[in-house]
Amino acid sequence: MENKRILVDTSIMIEYLRSPNKQNTQFVKLFQSNELSISVISIFELYNGAKSESKKKDIEILCNEIEIIDFNFETAKLASEIYLNLRSKNKLIEFGDILIAATALQYDFIVATLNRKHFERIENLQIFQE
Repeated sequence: MENKRILVDTSIMIEYLRSPNKQNTQFVKLFQSNELSISVISIFELYNGAKSESKKKDIEILCNEIEIIDFNFETAKLASEIYLNLRSKNKLIEFGDILIAATALQYDFIVATLNRKHFERIENLQIFQE
């Protein structure tokens, strides 16, 4: 891969946060040899799943190690185009995934995910392959 930025999906972060053996997670493998970013949408999703203060603290620590990409006006327009395209094909996916994909497309990032099935539905989206 040609040193393109990688936007890690929420699924990659969840695997890392839940894993007792963090060294074997996709996040650690990616972090060792790539420049990683995370969408603010993923942070929203992570905090929604954090059931304790210690889980929230884990998210904060992780977010201090990775660039956070904001969701803005242009991203919202692009996300709407993706949504309408998927809806017209009756292939809708979760809104969070659409918003994360729009972020990746806007900034020309590659998406790393454990949920390839959803992201593969989005035209022109680059998905990380090992």
